[in-house]
Amino acid sequence: MGKRLKHSRYITGFDGIRSLAVIGVILYHLMPTQMRGGYLGVPVFFVVSGYLITDLLVQEWRQTGRIDIKQFYYRRMKRLYPALVTMLVGASAYITLFQRNLLNNLRGNVISSLFYVNNWWQINHGMSYFDRFSGESPFTHIWSLAVETQNYIFWPIVFVLLMKLVKNKGKVFLGILGAALFSAILMAVLFVPGQDPTRVYYGTDTRLFSILLGGALAFIWPSTRLKAKIPSQAKKILNGIGLGSLVLLILAFLFLRDDLSFVYYGGMFLVSLLSVILVAITAHPGASWNRWLTNPVFTWIGKRSYGIYLYQFPVMIFYEAKVNVANHTFLHTIMEVILILFVTELSYRYVESPLRSFNYRQTFATLKESFWAPIKSRRKIGFIFSSLITLIAVVGVIIAPTNSIDANQQALQKQIEQNKKAANKTEQPPVEDSSGTAQSGEASSAEQPQSLADKYDLSNREITKAKNLKVTAFGDSVLLAGSKGLTEIFPKMVVDGEVGRQLKDSPPLLQALKDKGELSDTILLSLGTNGAFSKDDFAQIMNVLGNKHQVFIINTHVPTRRWQNDVNANLEAASKEYKNVHLIDWYDFSNDHPDWFYDDQVHPNDVGSTHYCHLIAKEILKGV
Repeated sequence: MGKRLKHSRYITGFDGIRSLAVIGVILYHLMPTQMRGGYLGVPVFFVVSGYLITDLLVQEWRQTGRIDIKQFYYRRMKRLYPALVTMLVGASAYITLFQRNLLNNLRGNVISSLFYVNNWWQINHGMSYFDRFSGESPFTHIWSLAVETQNYIFWPIVFVLLMKLVKNKGKVFLGILGAALFSAILMAVLFVPGQDPTRVYYGTDTRLFSILLGGALAFIWPSTRLKAKIPSQAKKILNGIGLGSLVLLILAFLFLRDDLSFVYYGGMFLVSLLSVILVAITAHPGASWNRWLTNPVFTWIGKRSYGIYLYQFPVMIFYEAKVNVANHTFLHTIMEVILILFVTELSYRYVESPLRSFNYRQTFATLKESFWAPIKSRRKIGFIFSSLITLIAVVGVIIAPTNSIDANQQALQKQIEQNKKAANKTEQPPVEDSSGTAQSGEASSAEQPQSLADKYDLSNREITKAKNLKVTAFGDSVLLAGSKGLTEIFPKMVVDGEVGRQLKDSPPLLQALKDKGELSDTILLSLGTNGAFSKDDFAQIMNVLGNKHQVFIINTHVPTRRWQNDVNANLEAASKEYKNVHLIDWYDFSNDHPDWFYDDQVHPNDVGSTHYCHLIAKEILKGV
């Protein structure tokens, strides 16, 4: 065991900073329309971590003239690994027993998490941090632990080399600052506006600047060398600067959306600098912020912030897969927060705290004692329970399929891919069957009106009207899932669909179609499945479309996503605000028919597609 450093001080205010960071991250996922920049809690964590780790290394070097790298690794693993393994085992066991659709990718997620390379594993497998619908996984958030731990692995070695080769702390500070700037510039260079930013969001190379900035601060602002007694004017200045940095951070948490290019063109770097300032002021014993950020609530949350961050995603993903969170959203948010804190507290009491002081040389002896303990003892019950959960988790990892989606998801994916291919083709001329009868699609032109009328419960007059109507359909994967039937009813319909498409990203895409003259007088919009949007976002779409088109908007059925009701309310408001916008109420029409959907309760299956197309056709034909 390593010796505790002399003169080391515990800065209680850092628990307050950690509390603010983890609250931001959780509310970003639970209340995305209110805490739009909560993801920025992660760079705050990174800065605090970079400062604390480097500050300890600086103290150790000053006091001993060396760094015990082996002990450094040992302390870090004792702090981080037990809770991580517990979360992975518990989540894997739950998936194996109750949510087997998530078995796909389980093995890769678990192994990459155990070796702290999950961020690169997710990048290489095309995972997205920003796909709020199809891409979420109980292990999505492990990317940041991987980035942080990769730094822990290499930083002590780099630190020793810098101390021996460079020696001058001013030059070391400038060198680290230069490396941080390079990382931030790399993020800006690799970021492509309009495309998913996951590569630069997950990459160690493009996220290291936050940790490096915290580390650089430790060289010029060592916690043990700061004076508690400073002039009152200096104290006021420090407190004012601290207040300014905190206010700006809170504003960033509230308003700095993850889809803004500014975030990747230096915005996240600026947030990290604000975090550095707040950390510096809090660390200074002469300022008041250490005391102001110290209270029982922040102390409780801060000490458990690692666990809260660790368990948040499994709790949210498992809870929201089983519960309709779109209704009574606030109540479900409270329930999820309570569950996250409850699970975290169990982990803190029975895993993290005991194992932090546990002598791992006694592991085998402890297991032996547990095995032979009395059958009704707490030790024996705990041993049996943990062994059973671990066994179930191991079985789940072993049986996990190598393909990334299950059979139900495969069927949906196949349907969407086929419909997308069909949508990309231009209208085909009629072909002749073996008897010489002209055909279009599945039925002859003579048979088609009646067969389509029966299939989609439409009148012959409606089918005839639809046959001659030009429609531009623009939307997401739900539109693609039902587009085959729509193009049967409206043979002159052009479908522009993309999986994961969001309404707020659509104005420039619609503008491009408009510039090419590919927008019909009648437009069908199917957007909102993949995330919330604001009134201004929809206004931008209408700025493109104007009032010359009849615009039909389909609302959403996304019961496992909390933005469903907000999206539908915004679409209804838009239909009242714009005279040429008409609402198609798919949610109300389908809400009592779960059998119309695939397992995700979002995309219509073959039966649901028929009803989906019937409703859309009825509403369009009635409105034009």
